[in-house]
Amino acid sequence: MTLIPSGGGVFEVMVDGDLVFSKKATKRHPEYREIEQALQGR
Repeated sequence: MTLIPSGGGVFEVMVDGDLVFSKKATKRHPEYREIEQALQGR
C-alpha cells in the first residue's frame, strides 16, 4: 500500500491501477468496510 498525498480534498483509492473509491465522485469519505471489500480478492 502506498499513500500518495494530494490537494484539494481529493481522496481516491486505487488497487492495481483500478479506481475502487473516489471521494470526489461520491462526495463522502468511504466506510472502512468499503475499502476492505475492495481489497479482498486482489
